[in-house]
Amino acid sequence: MKNIKYTSILLLLILLGYSCNQDLLDIDNPNEATTESFWKTQDDAIAGVNACYSQLYKEGTWMRWLSFRYDLTSDEGWSSSPWNELANWVKFQYANYNFYEGNNVHMEHFYRGIFRCNQVLKYVPEIEFTTNTARKESALAEAKFLRALWYFQVVLLWEKGSLVLEPVEAGYTPVQATDVQIYAQIEKDLKEAAAALPESWDAANKGRATMGAAKALLAKVYMQQNKYDLAKTELQWLISKEGTIYGLVDNWVDNFTHLNENNIESVFEIQFNDANKGGTGNNASMATGFQRTQFYAPGGIGWGDGKARQWLVDEYKKEKRVDGKNDIRLYHSILYEQYLEDFPDGDPMYYYIDTRTAWGPRGWRGSCFIRKYNTSYFRQREDYFAPNNYRVIRYADVLLNYAECIIKTGGTPAEAVQYVNKVRERVKLSKLEDSPFKDAMNSPEAFMKRLQMERTLELCFEGWRWADLKRWGLLDTQAGIDELKSRDADFNNFVIGKHKRLPIPQIEIDNSVGGLTQNPGY
Repeated sequence: MKNIKYTSILLLLILLGYSCNQDLLDIDNPNEATTESFWKTQDDAIAGVNACYSQLYKEGTWMRWLSFRYDLTSDEGWSSSPWNELANWVKFQYANYNFYEGNNVHMEHFYRGIFRCNQVLKYVPEIEFTTNTARKESALAEAKFLRALWYFQVVLLWEKGSLVLEPVEAGYTPVQATDVQIYAQIEKDLKEAAAALPESWDAANKGRATMGAAKALLAKVYMQQNKYDLAKTELQWLISKEGTIYGLVDNWVDNFTHLNENNIESVFEIQFNDANKGGTGNNASMATGFQRTQFYAPGGIGWGDGKARQWLVDEYKKEKRVDGKNDIRLYHSILYEQYLEDFPDGDPMYYYIDTRTAWGPRGWRGSCFIRKYNTSYFRQREDYFAPNNYRVIRYADVLLNYAECIIKTGGTPAEAVQYVNKVRERVKLSKLEDSPFKDAMNSPEAFMKRLQMERTLELCFEGWRWADLKRWGLLDTQAGIDELKSRDADFNNFVIGKHKRLPIPQIEIDNSVGGLTQNPGY
């Protein structure tokens, strides 16, 4: 969808919808559209849908801060930011519930995205599509998919929120909904979206939500609620399309650069690019680049605010490939001091820095930097405009989820292992049953425990680890927390029953006049 254009007039309209009281306006501005004047044509409808996607280009999403919640708060990463409050929010030290970059920005940007989807779902049904009537249904389905995507983040982070299904004015008072109620709406939206979305789009519309994206997201939603039988059915459809619509790319790193985007492994990805160099406001020059790279790159290249945990490096190195070499996923996921010893053919240059002499003098010693999605392969420094698309869901994730569903619905390791082996053999590892971890085949419980590790080795720093930890119950028991402590010292601060969810921003509670209540323990 890199070719889809976002119009400033619509974005102004959307802001108008929740920042102005029209009763106070005596004069219409002929240069600004209003809700009453805009939603008239097929072009208006598609522009409205495009504005729903444009909310992905905001700091509270995967563009920047959401990775801090999902990757760095999990056992995969941590923050060494000199901005203490930012670092503390991945250490379960929430002093100020209104800390914008750690909490409020997510709720603000999720609900703004929901608002835009609600506009489409309210006004587009009344618009006559003169050239392509089927496009109306797919446009509505796109809005339902995106609304579900945002609400899924709400339940993953706070486990409750306001369930808003109509465009509302700025004076709207939130009413609290439970996770059960929100999940029910997510399921409804995704089932309806899957029924109306195409299996694929033409080249001009690459990146729009598809039937497979809706089914894969619905499967994740079901799995998060332990509805594994329903999840398995949705995933089976994607599995059946292997070799035609979906598959694994030969070169694993192609999933994280801008050189082979929207490939066969992509299920849903955010269409980032570096065409615009502006801020993240709502105008024609709004930035559409991937900003996480700036925050994870080492100091002097970026800000160095997010780093990897050493245990991940150690875990990758427990197993050699069938050719005796180290797992290439380690090289492309993490930069660490000994990487040239482990990968003698690796590039000693990282951006403009010769890493052979950098670790001591630059103060990097002891650090493991997050390399996945970096842009060192084509430029000297990071900035706020990386062109890499962010793969929210890819087919490798689908395969591993399907293996989990098999086990959780009474299947055997022998039935599930073939889907794990597809992921392993792509990077030239042996089949699991022939590996140093072959004991995982002895029982469903042993297989699930190994699958937990297989998922992080394949998907680390891709935004799913926090949801995985919650789903597997590791955040609910002392044994689970002890396991996480052994990998990540930040979990020494974790309080069971409290920290598996964020506090509701205090300003939202205050503004709700009793409509929202604080989460337990806060």
